[in-house]
Amino acid sequence: MNPQEHKLAAQDFLEIENIEQLEAKFSNKNISTAKIERILDYESDLQNLQIELVKLQQWILKNKKRVIIIFEGRDAAGKGGNIRRFMEHLNPRSVRQIALNKPTDIERGQWYFRRYIQHLPNEGELCFFDRSWYNRSVVEPVMGFCTSDQYKQFNQQVPEFEHMLYEDGVTIIKFWLSITKEEQLRRFDSRNENPLKRWKFSPVDQKGQELWEKYTYYKEQMFSKTHTSYSPWIIVKTNDKMAARLECMRYVLSQFDYTDNEETKINIIPDPNIIMQYFRSSRHIND
Repeated sequence: MNPQEHKLAAQDFLEIENIEQLEAKFSNKNISTAKIERILDYESDLQNLQIELVKLQQWILKNKKRVIIIFEGRDAAGKGGNIRRFMEHLNPRSVRQIALNKPTDIERGQWYFRRYIQHLPNEGELCFFDRSWYNRSVVEPVMGFCTSDQYKQFNQQVPEFEHMLYEDGVTIIKFWLSITKEEQLRRFDSRNENPLKRWKFSPVDQKGQELWEKYTYYKEQMFSKTHTSYSPWIIVKTNDKMAARLECMRYVLSQFDYTDNEETKINIIPDPNIIMQYFRSSRHIND
């Protein structure tokens, strides 16, 4: 088989004037377009969902709502990438991303939630947390960054803390981005190979694979102790990054009556095969 059959040469591109001719070239060269078509579909859906997010932001501002969207998950699960797509076209005046560094000595001597309270949304504002107070529920006990008493106290206080926010009118959406061990390793390797992404790989990341089962234990404890009717955990399968981003957007949009359905040009009902609410009896969530 001639390898040129599966490639387009420079001359081919000079001869192409429209999409139909491009498709014909692909066909003649026996080039599969499935991946290209999937990317084009993703970009189209992403744009339409981002248009809806702009509408939602305007509704939040007009109605003086306060919204928190938390992204939690193992390292390399796609928290930052999701938030970046959410915020890409939103008005920066009424949206914020919060990604806190490790606490200072002064903060370590304060009530644990104090450092987060100052970052809660104002009226008409949407806040994205790239990790949140739930550091104390998984990362800190896994890595030994908190004591057993601090961990237990957090689990007792967080439902009350979130209930107070709920009673005060704050909407909290909590995403857990679920990734398999094999996919995490692949993404770690990809980060290390890319000089533009190498900064993302930290000593904590290095422990991600080694302490996989310990992370799993504390993650399941977090779900069982902090999943409530007023602040439920939403589990997202994220091995497929593109699908996960779209479904997270659909879920957020589906939680607000921000516009007439007739004005919405894209489906905003999330796929239950990708995104689902945690149930205490569930045993199939193991990544």
